[in-house]
Amino acid sequence: MFRIAHLTDPHVGPLPRPKLRHLMSKRLTGWYNWHRSRQDMHDMELLAELVADIHDQKPDHITCTGDTCNIGLPSEWATSRVFLEGLGDPSRVSFVPGNHDAYVMGSLEGLLKEVSPWTRGDDGSEGAFPFLRRYGPIAMIGLSSAIPTLPFVASGRVGSKQRAVAEEILSELGKDPSCFRIVLIHHPPHVGGAQPGRNLTDAHKFEDIIRRVGAELVLHGHNHVGSLAHLDGPRGPVPVVGAPSASARGGTLTHTAGYHLFTVEQDETGFLLKAELRGLKPDGSVGGMGMLSLGRIRQPHEGP
Repeated sequence: MFRIAHLTDPHVGPLPRPKLRHLMSKRLTGWYNWHRSRQDMHDMELLAELVADIHDQKPDHITCTGDTCNIGLPSEWATSRVFLEGLGDPSRVSFVPGNHDAYVMGSLEGLLKEVSPWTRGDDGSEGAFPFLRRYGPIAMIGLSSAIPTLPFVASGRVGSKQRAVAEEILSELGKDPSCFRIVLIHHPPHVGGAQPGRNLTDAHKFEDIIRRVGAELVLHGHNHVGSLAHLDGPRGPVPVVGAPSASARGGTLTHTAGYHLFTVEQDETGFLLKAELRGLKPDGSVGGMGMLSLGRIRQPHEGP
């Protein structure tokens, strides 16, 4: 049995005071939006409670799928590192970046230099995507969909180079029937997963990869809601699970802070995947909020 906690979009605050030169860009609109509404939406005390609950569950691994930053300020890079340090040692925590982490040109590169240990692949590379991390039968494949965009645009892209390497990795891992492949990405990687201007622009090409070589689970963030979709794979439907923002307070059940706790088990009949949504409950406490029905993923002795 292997247990994985997935959180996303913590939007760690408060937003540091920017220098005037830092606002001569898209950051100006982001800074305005933070002070208008986002600083009230993202509650750091609630985020701390959520992280404490994650640690109480004692998962084998923790994944964070981006947006530790808000407007990509240099001062936010160190804050992101402190947040990831609070999640755990890099050997037990994996990180992929989101669109707010690549808010303007240079933001992503600066962040990745600061948090590179949490992106380290088994080959020793840091800050390079896709990365591969193996934990026995569990394989984590981390993709970056984070790209700088124009104001009021929050789209992402994987790109041809990442897609080619990711397909090669997934294909090779798929030859091992005992390997459970988990893809980590910030943007919803399926067509229609987010509105135009917020979507993954090469989602259809990502879908083609899964259709050809498959995966057992895809985890993403970005929409700030809990969601479940499926992509066609060579062995059957592949669950695509989105998590809420880890720091959002207020709104509907799916818009309040939460994370998913996955359990992967394997027996002679295949893999069994379970998921629990944990987060801010109506009474203000943090705890279990319900189960996702994911079922069996694939038979362990089928061909690739």
